[in-house]
Order: sequence, then structure tokens, then C-alpha cells
Amino acid sequence: MNDQEKLFKYLESVEKLAEEILSDRREIVLLDKRRNQNREALRELSKSSQNKHWITVGSVLIKYDDKTTKELLEADQKQLNIDINKLRSELKVKVNNLRDLEMQPAVPGLMLVPMSQKDTAAMSNAGLFSPT
Repeated sequence: MNDQEKLFKYLESVEKLAEEILSDRREIVLLDKRRNQNREALRELSKSSQNKHWITVGSVLIKYDDKTTKELLEADQKQLNIDINKLRSELKVKVNNLRDLEMQPAVPGLMLVPMSQKDTAAMSNAGLFSPT
């Protein structure tokens, strides 16, 4: 393989990974927008005095009772949170892979995760951490 082919394959892999990153970011924005709309709907539902509510499922309008509507919206919220968190964690890996391809150091602090309650309790017991 000559130098031009190597360069072309390198550029192709960088562009493909960069496009995946941009696509994931767009998907996160769209899912977050939907999550906010669900949150607004749940808030309005709690204020409402009606027993039945119209909701859209795909392109169909369906009338559900108050309890079922709330359950559907809450289940959708949970799934949206799972999807967003999954995309965000995958995005961190992809960004690091792209920086590796570009021969740049990893973004400092990108892969940080919060301490668990168990870790916090252990550090507190050892006198290394004082929760406020």
C-alpha cells in the first residue's frame, strides 16, 4: 500500500468517527428535547382536573385515563434517560478514539465518574472525606 492509500484510509476513518460523534450529539439533543416535553406534559397533567387526556402515540391520538397517561409518560421518561445516558457514555469513548486517531492527548477529566455511596462512606470512615 502506498502513502496516498494510507492517508486516504486514515482520513476516511477520522471522518467516519467524527460523523458518528456529530450524529450522536444530534440524537442526544433530540432525545433531551423530547424528555423536556414529557416533563412539561407530566407537570401539566398534575395540574389538570380532567379524568381523561389525549396523547399522541406515533401519529395517532388516543384518549387515556389520568393514571394510564401518567404511567406511559413516566415509562417514556425512564427510557429516554437510559438512552441519553447510554449515548453520552458511548460519546466519551468515541471522542477519545478520535483524539487517539488525531494523535492528540485524551481530554482531561472526560472519563470521570462520580463516587458511589459505598466509596464516599469508606473515605468518610477513614477520615479522608467529610460530607457536608
